[in-house]
Amino acid sequence: MVFKKLARAFGAGGPSVDTVLDRPDVRPGEVLSGTVHIAGGDHDVEIEHVALGLVTRVEVESGDSEYNSTVEFSRAHAGGRFHLPAGQRYSLPFQMQVPWEAPPTVFYGQHLHGMTMGVRTELSVARAIDKGDLDPVNIHTLPSQEAVLAGMQRLGFHFRRADLEKGHIRGTQQQLPFYQEIEFAPPHQYAGRINEVELTFVTTAHGMNVILEADKRGGMFSHGHDAIGRFDVSHQQAAGMDWAAGINDWLARIGGHGGGHGHAHGGYAPPQQHGYGHPSPYGHGQPHYRHGHAQYRHGRRGHGHGGAIAGGIVGGLAAGFVLGEIADDIGDIFD
Repeated sequence: MVFKKLARAFGAGGPSVDTVLDRPDVRPGEVLSGTVHIAGGDHDVEIEHVALGLVTRVEVESGDSEYNSTVEFSRAHAGGRFHLPAGQRYSLPFQMQVPWEAPPTVFYGQHLHGMTMGVRTELSVARAIDKGDLDPVNIHTLPSQEAVLAGMQRLGFHFRRADLEKGHIRGTQQQLPFYQEIEFAPPHQYAGRINEVELTFVTTAHGMNVILEADKRGGMFSHGHDAIGRFDVSHQQAAGMDWAAGINDWLARIGGHGGGHGHAHGGYAPPQQHGYGHPSPYGHGQPHYRHGHAQYRHGRRGHGHGGAIAGGIVGGLAAGFVLGEIADDIGDIFD
């Protein structure tokens, strides 16, 4: 064990903590468990509480500036008040629910660049609180999310980075105060038409909202703008869909001219992820079709445009995308 001195709040000679996770690899909806080991310092102390928080780094916009903030989005208490004699050791097991909306940090064993996730241990002594260092946690994708990401890869999109944005997406069941954006660079068949595509999951126990946002290039007589597609689906349906065909069709409909590659329309099962065999209670919800009259907003990172949903169903999928092209002064899906 590697005990960490909590000297920032308690001073020299205070207690030390070592948090050991049973396994750092989990999926959304699962339970993260472990043990907090506490070693007494050179004098007796009264521990008021021991808590743990699942934290991550979130990008916050404030006026014309941006900064990163550490946000706790799940919390568990390992123990209440107890007496810790000098030099004595105490161990507290804990369990923490991982929210279904927890953003993935790992896809097929590869870390998503830009994502930071961990468990932070909080110890309170005499109303002084010390929050220890992060113990890294890996959030693996659900099979339903893997199917979407595999579809993007199959079309030739290249992962750039992922980040978390503070805010809410209108018309979804989002509970957390932030959402994830997974950014992809387009393959050659979309070059000159699309700068990038961003993918967002808003996940529940029964299904998820899949939101795609294409940053379209401007032409000689037109400005660049964004197009938004949304698909509401159960986990069971998403895992069995041909996402490559559906995304390719959507991009063609919004002006990306995807090219109708034949390989995108065949049956496809993503490869099995090795080294992760922990079952999860995936839900089996019904598809939910969105035929839009709601207004979306989009004003992040200087895009400066709004967007409205136009109703429509994309062929090649067993349910409906909502298509939206962004026009000036219409509003934004992302608050």
